[in-house]
Amino acid sequence: MAHASPRRRALVRTAGAAGVVALMALGAAPAGAADSDGPGLALGKIGPIDGVKPGSELSLPGSFTNTGTAALDKVWMAWSVTLGLGFSQTPSNCSTQNLGGADETPQSFVMVCEFDQPVSPGVVYAPEGLKLKVQDSALNDELAVRVSDSRIETGTGEEGPPDQGTGPAVKLVERPDETPAAPGSTEPAWGKTDVTAKSTADFQVTGARLKGKVGDTVPLTVKFTNAGPGWVAGEPYSSVTHVRIKMPAGTTVTQASCKSLGQETYDCGTPNSWVYPDSETSYKFKLKIDKAVAGAKGSVALEKKSRPFDPVKSNDTADILLDVDGADGGATGGGNSTGGSGGSGTAASGGSGSTSGSGDSGGTGGSSGSGTNTSGGSGTGASGGSGSASGSGASATGGDSGSSSTGGGLAATGSGSALPLAAAAAGAVVLGAGGVLVARRRAARQR
Repeated sequence: MAHASPRRRALVRTAGAAGVVALMALGAAPAGAADSDGPGLALGKIGPIDGVKPGSELSLPGSFTNTGTAALDKVWMAWSVTLGLGFSQTPSNCSTQNLGGADETPQSFVMVCEFDQPVSPGVVYAPEGLKLKVQDSALNDELAVRVSDSRIETGTGEEGPPDQGTGPAVKLVERPDETPAAPGSTEPAWGKTDVTAKSTADFQVTGARLKGKVGDTVPLTVKFTNAGPGWVAGEPYSSVTHVRIKMPAGTTVTQASCKSLGQETYDCGTPNSWVYPDSETSYKFKLKIDKAVAGAKGSVALEKKSRPFDPVKSNDTADILLDVDGADGGATGGGNSTGGSGGSGTAASGGSGSTSGSGDSGGTGGSSGSGTNTSGGSGTGASGGSGSASGSGASATGGDSGSSSTGGGLAATGSGSALPLAAAAAGAVVLGAGGVLVARRRAARQR
């Protein structure tokens, strides 16, 4: 079963050490070990898989040895993969399941196969013909494998029960070229490996243009986006990246969704420790215009941290421009300072027209009639309210204050992530002794 990369899903965060996604620890007990007086199963070593291309296929790894003294009539194997990977086909003796995603873990997938055939002791076996699909969203992913002499149950995930395969059944074949595990050994019966794709992920920020008069309080929304194509997984318990926001001179922040660093500078993290492709996080503020400062300009910038997966640096910074009625010259210029605009007409001072649009974060709003307005009408989303302006009042990109992510993810506050990952986890599956245990997930679905 191949799965599509999620687009515009709820942003919930990145995972894994050194930018590589780490699956949950696979079982607290020696996974897959049989009773002490019964046969044993030992999984062969699985090396890292590097340099794969999105859209390609490769053989699904996993070989094992029956290290006991008696033959087995049946064995089960399970594979779990992170978001950038999938299964090319589902044989009739296998089932697959989308484990969804939640606040603690990103989306992951599992396949369990039942092999109803004799497995002789001292012989290395592997499934024949199973393929791993490298998705467009692949970048730094991980795959885990489990073998057991008892049924591996996945339960009912948040995306529904497992789907039984309809393709030709797959069989185990002997691998005479591989060295069998030592007799009597029962570990490891699970293993995991990194799968690294030749791909990139474009992190970018968007600024804003504000306009008003002294004494006005105006809303400000700036955004962080992972434009993909890869998803990114960062360290557990921490944000994927941080965004540093410096407010324009002559303003005071009256409401903020991020951690203040003093001197009207704020540090904003991502809601979770991974980011999906085409996902956005909005950081919302309210600014009071205290005085007119000619050419007042703030800034938005990604933290100065190595991101080898992101070769595009031109969109790592953006301006926050402020035009104050009565200030000589005003703020001008500033590429990448406003979001997209929609609707028709002209929204210029003294003219008539409207701007509107829809997006994944912020509230709804617009302006009409004469007066001033800024481009980049905000869209509907899980957070942010609604508002309108008419006449000559102040206006700005964004909606109500607060922080939001596409699809209603939790707000990013402070300098770190909003929700921790269990252990070193970014995958949602635990391949434990005698079964696949679905990691604790909440009802936050990725659609």
